[in-house]
Amino acid sequence: MRSLTSLVIASTAILFIGPALAQSTTLDPRRTVAIVDATTPASQDPQFVALEQRIQQDLRQALQGGAATLARSQLDKAKQTPKQADKQWLAASGYDFAVKQNQQADIALLEEFTRLSPAVQAQSLATVTQINRDATQGQRRQALVDAEGQNYLFFLADALGPRLGKAFLDAYEKGEIAKAAALIKNSEISTSAAKDHFNYDRPFLRPANQIHLVPDDSVVKDGHPYTATAGAFPSGHTNTGYTDALLLAEMLPERFVPLLDRGARYGYSRIVLGVHYPLDIIGSRMVAERNVAHFLNDAPYRALFEQAKSQLRGALEKECGMALAACAQSDAGSDPYRDSAMTAFYRYTMTYGLPAQKTAARPVSVPAGAEVLLEAPLPGLSGAQRRALLVKTALADGYPLSGGNGEQNFWQRLDLHDAAIGTAARR
Repeated sequence: MRSLTSLVIASTAILFIGPALAQSTTLDPRRTVAIVDATTPASQDPQFVALEQRIQQDLRQALQGGAATLARSQLDKAKQTPKQADKQWLAASGYDFAVKQNQQADIALLEEFTRLSPAVQAQSLATVTQINRDATQGQRRQALVDAEGQNYLFFLADALGPRLGKAFLDAYEKGEIAKAAALIKNSEISTSAAKDHFNYDRPFLRPANQIHLVPDDSVVKDGHPYTATAGAFPSGHTNTGYTDALLLAEMLPERFVPLLDRGARYGYSRIVLGVHYPLDIIGSRMVAERNVAHFLNDAPYRALFEQAKSQLRGALEKECGMALAACAQSDAGSDPYRDSAMTAFYRYTMTYGLPAQKTAARPVSVPAGAEVLLEAPLPGLSGAQRRALLVKTALADGYPLSGGNGEQNFWQRLDLHDAAIGTAARR
């Protein structure tokens, strides 16, 4: 477990050494299952399990609202309440999220999808089939909770550790972080336009597929098999998970890396349910990172962000009864998102084992402003140093969805996890 200060020191030092030996993005399936299981209620640690149970309880209550019981018909209508999210504050600001323009930018970013080979698409289907069929009961239950909690921020608590996670849930329920809750959820740029543009069938709709549709025994608990509508590429839920996790990470750099890993874990849940391919998850990571960087470089948005961040941090300190840096610390045994194994998991989710194409390696071209994503976790570095770190830690060229030039190539290769911990390994 590293403190924020040690991360800064490590990252500063890494700028002055050459890249390390190559590290693989592949991960033994048994190893993957063990890592993922540790982040579900099947965990062996009582503190983490208690936090997961609290998250599920709060989510079910939110979905149920004032009704006597929770029915499936309530799922699509459930949203953050005015108490949880200060929508009036956000509306009064008059900020324009330019949804249509950003949707078109996201589509352009993902155009390499149309040029993927049949072999890559076939392997993507084989990968989702394997993950879906081999998923444990704990993974399936966690995936169901992630899926139905899309309109809320409850899922982020388990990446904050038992102590800060509880404080986050308490503050969220009391309406003490309502500005952050409103801003984060409104910063999700819908993937609907991209889904229509690419029009790619979901795995469970493929002829002769072997996907196991997961019955709901965790949220509504009616045994109804989980499915999804609209196109597969890119994943809307994953866009939600990465956007929410990354924005909260920017507000809480004490938990920056665990929150990044939670975004990746959220995307993995979509594969567990058999409703998305790895390519859908990778594409949504790309657009979420691009969109968050875009917003953080926009002065009017940044002003709102700072207001929300200030309210959030003040509320969490109040709920914790101590400084955030102390509240964010935890025993590694009760905090799987602090486990070093999550580094291997995050690297795996950057490619899901899909092969890189043999191609002449292109240098990493960092788009203007992308370094803003490292300001919070690495405040001691200059903009130039952060850009250099993004280059040093970038994924090797040639993996699926990196075939384009400029931003298309960069956002697929961006490894914020390793950049934030100062790992200069080229893979």
